[in-house]
Amino acid sequence: MKFQDIDFNTYFQQYPDEKGYFGPFGGAYIADELKSAMQEITDAYFSICQSRRFIAELRRVRKEFQGRPTPISHLERLSNALGNVQLYVKREDLNHSGAHKLNHCMGEALLAKYMGKKKVIAETGAGQHGVALATAAAYFGLECDIYMGSVDIKKQAPNVARMRILGANVIEVKHGLATLKEAVDAAFEAYAREYKDCIYCIGSVLGPHPFPMMVRDFQYVVGEEARAQFLEMTGHLPNAITACVGGGSNAAGFFAGFLNDPVEIFGVEPLGRGAKLGDHAASLQYGEEGVMHGFNSIMLKDEAGEPAPVYSVASGLDYPSSGPEHAFWQKIGRVKYDVIDDEEAVDAFFTLARMEGIIPAIESAHAVAHGIKLAKQMKHGSVLINLSGRGDKDMDYVIEHFGEKYGLK
Repeated sequence: MKFQDIDFNTYFQQYPDEKGYFGPFGGAYIADELKSAMQEITDAYFSICQSRRFIAELRRVRKEFQGRPTPISHLERLSNALGNVQLYVKREDLNHSGAHKLNHCMGEALLAKYMGKKKVIAETGAGQHGVALATAAAYFGLECDIYMGSVDIKKQAPNVARMRILGANVIEVKHGLATLKEAVDAAFEAYAREYKDCIYCIGSVLGPHPFPMMVRDFQYVVGEEARAQFLEMTGHLPNAITACVGGGSNAAGFFAGFLNDPVEIFGVEPLGRGAKLGDHAASLQYGEEGVMHGFNSIMLKDEAGEPAPVYSVASGLDYPSSGPEHAFWQKIGRVKYDVIDDEEAVDAFFTLARMEGIIPAIESAHAVAHGIKLAKQMKHGSVLINLSGRGDKDMDYVIEHFGEKYGLK
């Protein structure tokens, strides 16, 4: 199947199917004791989230608390320096708490409230999802447990402090590589013990059905806003859009707004230190089909067929698989997936800061680097980049490891 065979006017009614599949990807590969819990969330999503009261309350929260809609900014100085292609960014860094993550966290926490749950549980890598869920839990009066790997706790100390100030219980995960995959493992184990009184608010378009669909739908506001804003600002659609992809929540919501348009769509994975297994987290580029964390997608595997060790300078991207819908979009050819390495991402981090006064999250800097690459390849036109988060959380780490090269030491 190719994307030309799909009617994108009815895409969201077709995908995922009732079992949670996007073509061959997705599903719910879970233990029997969790099947009733997943069905409870699915039933609640399809009933509660369609109600007038839920939709009205979520819209109010987005406007009055989150500060939506977030704007689009024209990167005029950077565009002029590169040539004739105009670069723009969708400013999710200006969403309350500093990233796109609050879009689905407020939706998931509101759903938990309507379901009568007392606690929300989640994992986090870069800490932005943890901060967002801690923010949502504080807003709705829910308990909050956040599982985070030891490595990421050290890299993302400002976000750990923010979570704790907001009242969340940050639980350190020390086993394995002690990064995002292990945090997801621990969060799922906790949810299996506590599902009667809590809801697992996964941080991306990952996990068993209905999470990939639910997170995409809550993030769709990004693409919906961006499309309307760009048309109003310029009178036409961008030639290309680009966003970083780890699990892929920011990209899924952003891309969803443009699926039915004559726009090139690019997802950007982290190449890290290079193409050797263990030096990157570019699952769609180098992986193969496999099941982990309750869903079937494209994943990086070791010699035993287990999830391979991964690495990225961006804690939010170092995951050995990608959302099943991203795997589907790649398979049908609707979205092209490319890679950006650590060096390119860090250079884009400083370029955007020094030329436009915007300090991006190091995850988002991968998309900025790719936008710059596109601008150098194209003769004319425009590129819209999803700036998924701000870089406050990354400053200490970037200065410590790259400061000398950029005149900060």
